[in-house]
Amino acid sequence: MSAPGTPAAGGYRRERQAYLRGFALAALLTAVPFILEGTGGDSRTTLLWVIGGFGITQILVHVRYFLHVDFSPERREELALLVFSAALLALMIAGMLWILYNMYVRMM
Repeated sequence: MSAPGTPAAGGYRRERQAYLRGFALAALLTAVPFILEGTGGDSRTTLLWVIGGFGITQILVHVRYFLHVDFSPERREELALLVFSAALLALMIAGMLWILYNMYVRMM
């Protein structure tokens, strides 16, 4: 462990602040949809869109603050890997839904 005032100590402090900022954002992005659903003020469709928006925003917060993926040229490979993984996952989910819908139509 390095002494206080050294560059390594400053990097540790900066990283800890980033983790705490990410945690606070993630907690806020979790709490707001729960509060909105608990109060029941908006219509169901509006609530679902708000929850979806907060969910996508929370995914981006997790990717940025906890997986440390950003748009810098040094991290371009990690971003490409993440996009490729998301595309594969979307393809698998779309295929599964297509098969299930096809089975539903044939059985009815």
